[in-house]
This record gives sequence, C-alpha cells and structure tokens, in this order.
Amino acid sequence: MRPPVEVCVLLLSLLAPGVLYAVNNVPALQEPLPVLGMGMVVLGFVLIITLIAVPNKMRVDPLLYVFAVFSFTCVVGLTNALEQDGFISGFMAFYLKMGEPHLGSAYAVMMSYWEGVIHLVLFLTIIHRMFKGMSYRSLGLLWAGSSIAHQIVHIPGVVIGKYGSNIRPAFWRNIPFFLVPFWAASQLFSRHREIPVIPADQIAVEQKKGLLSRPVDLLLSVLLLASMAFSVFRGFVVLDCPLDACFTYIYQYEPYLKDPAGFPRVMMLVYLFYALPLLTVFTYGLKTPGCTWMLDWTIFFAGAMAQTQWCHIGASVHSRTPFTYRVPADKWWPVISLNVLLAVVPVLLALRCRISPTYFMKPVPEGQTDKDKKRK
Repeated sequence: MRPPVEVCVLLLSLLAPGVLYAVNNVPALQEPLPVLGMGMVVLGFVLIITLIAVPNKMRVDPLLYVFAVFSFTCVVGLTNALEQDGFISGFMAFYLKMGEPHLGSAYAVMMSYWEGVIHLVLFLTIIHRMFKGMSYRSLGLLWAGSSIAHQIVHIPGVVIGKYGSNIRPAFWRNIPFFLVPFWAASQLFSRHREIPVIPADQIAVEQKKGLLSRPVDLLLSVLLLASMAFSVFRGFVVLDCPLDACFTYIYQYEPYLKDPAGFPRVMMLVYLFYALPLLTVFTYGLKTPGCTWMLDWTIFFAGAMAQTQWCHIGASVHSRTPFTYRVPADKWWPVISLNVLLAVVPVLLALRCRISPTYFMKPVPEGQTDKDKKRK
C-alpha cells in the first residue's frame, strides 16, 4: 500500500538537509558550475521520484510536479534560514560561497523562512486536496501571488544591489522558478471559479446598497486609499525625492529603504508600479457591483503583499542587517505598525470577498429576480 502522495513529497523534501550536508563535505562539488549542475540533477531526481510515487494510470494535475519540486527547495530555504540565524551549521557554507552569496542577507533569510514554512504548508495542503478531489484553486492563487512577488523582488534586487557584482552560475537557476509561477497562475486563473449559489433576489438587494450603506466596504476603501498613499510616498522616497518629508522618513524612520542590498528599493518600486494599480482597481471593485474578478485577484494580491511585507519587516529589524539601516528603536512602533497594516489590509479584503461574495456576483437583469418571476 502506497503512502499518500503528500507524505511522499514531504519525506522527499526532508532529504534536502542530508543532500546539502553531503555536498558541503565534498570539495570536488564546491565549484560554481558543479554547484549549478548538482542542483539541477537533484531537482530532476525529485521530479522522477514524484512521477513514481503517483499511482499508475491516474490522471493528475501537472501542477503536482511543480509543487513537489518547489517543496524540496522550500526545505533547502528553511535550512539556509536556520543556519544563517545560528541554529544549525555545516549545511550551506559551500552554497553561499559558490552559489548564491546573497542568501546570507537579512532579506533572503526572511524569504527562506516564508518559503520553508508557509509555502511548504500550502504545497502539502494543495496536494492533499488534489488527491481527495477537493478544490484547491484559491490556495493555488494564494501561493502564486506570494511566489511571483517573491521572485520579482528577489531577482532584480540581486542584480542591481551590492550582490550584483558577485553573481555565480547557480543564481540563474532562479529563472525557471521565476517563470513557472506565472504559468501556474495562468492555469489557475483559467479554471472554473468556486462560486456559491446565491438567490437572485439576495444579489439584487445587496447590489442596490451604496458604499455608505456597507460600513465594512467603506472602511476597507479608506484603508486601501491609505495603502495607496503610503505606497506612493515610499516610492518617491527610494527615488531620492528631494522633499523634506522624504528625507526625514528615510533617515529617521525607515533607513532600511537605502540598504545597499537593493531588495527594499526594488520592493518599493514594485509597490509603486504594480501594487498601486491593483489597489486602485480594488477600490473601484468595492464601489461597483458585479466585479467577479475581485474574488480571485484579492486572494492573489493578499499572498503577494503578505510575502513581501513579511520579508521587508523582518529584514528591517534583523541582526544581519547593518545597524545603521535597521528601524530606530524610538520609531519602531509607528514604522512596524504601518508596515503590518499594509500587509493586513489585502488579507482583510480577500477574506471579505471570500466570506460574503454576494456584492461581486454578476448583476441580475431587471425583471429576472425570483420575485419578478413569481409575479409573472
């Protein structure tokens, strides 16, 4: 009797520390090209084992193989985070030296914790639901948003920051990990959305309410507008805006924004050029009935903002960040509170759309409600 596939994936992923420890003690493999080659071989081996673990003649979602390979890398990331924070040793020294030196930065450590805990739990949950015939589309979108946000900050941040002068061949293995989440997201968005059955009368009544009659949506709209303003302001800050407010903020409140590692600068620009338009359309979606796309895109965006803000907040106070770039002790509460709020608002919006989607259903044509049909 075969164990559940999610158990096989977990056990396979837990081999990662052993592989890292072995390679860390084989000098012949501790050169830039062998490190890249060894990484590709190991991931190929994980893929083959996953193919074997799936019962014969069973049709499975190709995303299973993506999640299995990514699960292995999640445990690699968690191992890196634990070693950089001094909990373990003897696993990652070779890879930081000959593979990806930037993984020793505070941002990468926080990124590794997120991957090793949140992404791994998501993968195992999705795989479990996949083989139980349960829906996993929303969880997949949550992961896709998180993974895409992670890579669009991670890769450019390495290239333009202080680690850009020391890029090794192993760094380019991030390219498929950048492209695959986009493919996965397109697959998930194109699939049937799980929509509850809601009576037409209930939809009609809810969609006649103005924003002022929906206090929760009104509060969320205000919070979205505040998030937009904060994103614009910090975008100007990292673009070296000469305004006194920008100068004061970056030197007295959030000096981490000028960390030479490059990650915070890229993140603020991503917020300015990508998050800001999404925040704008979400504000529109809360005001306009029938925006069914809100049900998907709010989940995707919540995953993205939770991941990026976790990394940003953690790195700005982490001991591996130089002291001059950490959040000052006397400004800790306002800065951290604003950053936490920026992560929480999209999550609250996604929960609101998930729990009560009536307002976002397609509008019922006039004369087509249940009451109108009964009159006829």
